[in-house]
Amino acid sequence: MAAIGQSNAASLDTMNDVATAIQACWTPPADAGNSTVTLSFSFRRDGTLIGPPKPTAIKVAGDEKARKAFVDAATAALQNCLPLTFSPALAKGVAGNVFTLQFKSPKQ
Repeated sequence: MAAIGQSNAASLDTMNDVATAIQACWTPPADAGNSTVTLSFSFRRDGTLIGPPKPTAIKVAGDEKARKAFVDAATAALQNCLPLTFSPALAKGVAGNVFTLQFKSPKQ
């Protein structure tokens, strides 16, 4: 019988598990107010991204510099969490599908 994946890195079984894992990497910029950005992205079976994530909805308090910093922080959070470790069933289902995830700053 083959061993199940990497025992040290818990495999993710659902997209909710994936969202929780990515959110754990998220640190909003200081003084971001009540801002959000939604990123759209696709995974390969190995837990890496197919291409760069794309911001699809941006609501950031402040000027263009603040907006760019917030979007960059969300993109970095996603990329810094990779690669993710998917369960075999999830890996089969996620490959090539487009997902979205909202990154929020806590209200100050």
